[in-house]
Amino acid sequence: MANGNSSTTKSGEPSQRLFGTDGIRGIANVEPMTSETILRVGRALAHTFRHRPGRHKILIGKDTRLSGYLLETALASGICSMGVDVLLVGPVPTPGIAFLTRSLRADAGVVISASHNPFQDNGIKIFSREGFKLPDEQEDEIEALVVDQHIDHLRPTATAIGKAFRVEDAIGRYNVFVKNAFPRHLTLDGVKVVVDCGHGAAYKLAPEVLEELGAEVIALGVDPDGENINKDCGALHPHHVQRMVRETGAQIGVALDGDADRAILVDDTGEVVDGDAVLGIAAGEMLRTGALRNDTLVGTVMSNLGLEVALRQMGAKLVRTAVGDRYVVEEMLRGGYNLGGEPSGHVVFLDVNTTGDGLVTFLTLLGIMLQRQRPLSELKNIFQRYPQVLLNVKVRERRDLATIGPVARAMEQVTATLGERGRLLVRYSGTEPLVRVMVEGEDEKIVKACAEEVANQVRHHLGM
Repeated sequence: MANGNSSTTKSGEPSQRLFGTDGIRGIANVEPMTSETILRVGRALAHTFRHRPGRHKILIGKDTRLSGYLLETALASGICSMGVDVLLVGPVPTPGIAFLTRSLRADAGVVISASHNPFQDNGIKIFSREGFKLPDEQEDEIEALVVDQHIDHLRPTATAIGKAFRVEDAIGRYNVFVKNAFPRHLTLDGVKVVVDCGHGAAYKLAPEVLEELGAEVIALGVDPDGENINKDCGALHPHHVQRMVRETGAQIGVALDGDADRAILVDDTGEVVDGDAVLGIAAGEMLRTGALRNDTLVGTVMSNLGLEVALRQMGAKLVRTAVGDRYVVEEMLRGGYNLGGEPSGHVVFLDVNTTGDGLVTFLTLLGIMLQRQRPLSELKNIFQRYPQVLLNVKVRERRDLATIGPVARAMEQVTATLGERGRLLVRYSGTEPLVRVMVEGEDEKIVKACAEEVANQVRHHLGM
């Protein structure tokens, strides 16, 4: 499913918005993720970032998907055709591209990845020269150039055509950068960790970094073949890490997604520790040391109500945004905050990197564990989690839910039932044909019943 918001005309050109909540995404070699459209994206991107004199360069990285070769070539061709040079870094985690774009002084950075999606999907994420994902307005500008003919006549020739260069030490540069997230006075000597790389972009880097810091590493998902990325492994399937932690007596485990921008942690008892718990632990430690700017954590509408209550008791507050780490970062920049993230495992330590970084998250939590001399199974109890139910309903179309009487009435009734002791959130997925129904409250039975009621009404009126 191509982002959930785009389709194609008879001419093959995209007819609706290309960009979703996290770049462009779809089935590889099907619009909009075709070589033809991605070549036009490359041209539009190059034109957009040619805003100063001299030569320009755009960095391209990817994960381990088979289709990465197809799309990398098309994107690079489009960029070079506009007289802009290309820096090719190969398979590198998404946060590594954000770092390398800044480090190599590129005008922009592009990641070819569909994150946690299966191998047949792929996507495009774009970073500015400062390492931040582009705002909606700039994506709209690029998209307009893709779908119209405004720049078709711009054809540099001779020496004005762009060149492509391969950056051979990209992974090494990022390795050094990531290790700086771990306290210099500490070592992982004697610490046994399990890491599942999901056969993705961090398959080589993650075990290498942890071993160089002294850890005994049990590595899973480190044999990519172009087709096995995220397949029954990684962040969506942490049960492998859970099993290995229990079997080997490891102190901690982590499951990364395909582009390694998020991390799902597993404690020493083999239990999953989600992004909300990680954020709570990090916020508590940063409050204790005076490092949490404005005593504020940025979460999303999906962040557990218990986290908000716990922060309030600690003398801090939670600011919520729409779902998507890009919106979290935008709010962090607006408010001058330095910690934010999502329950899905995207955690942003803005003092370290400009986007979610699974390895930075893992190393930061390891540092906290060692400094506090407490296992993750104890640290995770920093807040009392409110029961939360999330139901996904496949839909055949997107309509304003407020205009569908029975759905609207069910939502109003649930909101009244929960009162101030719970929350209802109903939204369309940004990447799939789904309506997501989330209900949160003190009583698990009431929460489940409320979620089912709304989901049933959505299913009856919009379901596939």
